[in-house]
Amino acid sequence: MCGMFFKLFICHLTFVTVSPGLHAFEDETTRIFRELSAELTCIESRYAPSIERLELALADERASFVTANSTEAKMRSLIRREEIREEIRMLKLDSVSEISKVRYLKGLQIIKILYEKVLGLDHHFASVRTLGEINRIANPTQYPEYAKLQETLAEKKDRRGFDLSAILGTNAIVSVVQTFTNMLGSGLSREEKEKQLASVECILDFTLRMQNDLNTIYFETAFLQTSNVRMKQEIEVLFRDYAKPIGYVATLENCRAHDDWETFTQKMDEYLVKLKSTTGTAQYKMQVNMEFPIDRLLQYITQYNAYIEQGGKFYEKFRIILNSYENQKACETRLPPEYLKLRSDIDVAIEKFNVAYRPVEINGSKMKEILYGLNEFD
Repeated sequence: MCGMFFKLFICHLTFVTVSPGLHAFEDETTRIFRELSAELTCIESRYAPSIERLELALADERASFVTANSTEAKMRSLIRREEIREEIRMLKLDSVSEISKVRYLKGLQIIKILYEKVLGLDHHFASVRTLGEINRIANPTQYPEYAKLQETLAEKKDRRGFDLSAILGTNAIVSVVQTFTNMLGSGLSREEKEKQLASVECILDFTLRMQNDLNTIYFETAFLQTSNVRMKQEIEVLFRDYAKPIGYVATLENCRAHDDWETFTQKMDEYLVKLKSTTGTAQYKMQVNMEFPIDRLLQYITQYNAYIEQGGKFYEKFRIILNSYENQKACETRLPPEYLKLRSDIDVAIEKFNVAYRPVEINGSKMKEILYGLNEFD
């Protein structure tokens, strides 16, 4: 009885003291699981006393049956025992139905949150550097200072020299080799050559050292973007499987676009009414059909968290790559602004992967216990 009083106290305390603004900075998933745990505790607290009272009454009827001194008294005791068993069964069914509804709808809320995060990642990857932008940062032929040097050398080059084709002219290594060849064979004085070289030395050093690394950043970001497309497809399939048992047929995209969550809840209520009126194997099957989507949700959560962890590590690596440029300090004023912007973007991405996109407390045994109808007071 003391334990039951404690549960009732916790239930009352949770719904009296927690106000909407109290956890304004709390992660949404943490809030959902806190609410779920509290609601499951309250459901148990509402039904447990009645079930316990009926079980005591059932024990009394068993004792009465043993001590009954007439057939009529024994029959009354047997009938009463069946009535009590039916009351207990109905109470337990009501309890299971409420728990199923709470868990199911909280699972839907988690799907909504994860979908918004995946869409947020879609927007993030849509804004990252394209291959063309990376090429402009990594290729010296894309810089005006280098183009100016090439023009100067073209005017001063030996007439026996040759011009590169359109393809080779944009190849960083080939272009640099020809530029230095033209410089050596030009009519420029030593002082002029040194002056011209000084104007592009930081650009050449940066692009030739960082070209492969910058391309690595681009292609690995493209890999993450492709992975996010798969994550988006997976959660859309998850929603379809999640909604199928209750007869909701709209896609996740359409449900979100038309704010149709109320219809989903209505379908859920209709399903629970049918569950309650069904018996035997059919009822058990309906219950299992609600459990399976929750299993799928747990699988997706694990997959999503692994993807976010991978993405965070990728961006940590990108930051290390960009910070590894040896002459960064000496060439600080001459480095392209796109490079500095890329560093800033990566810092922002790391913050997003660590905070905005990473769910909180939706992995581990606590989550599984809560989603499967258990709570910390059991």
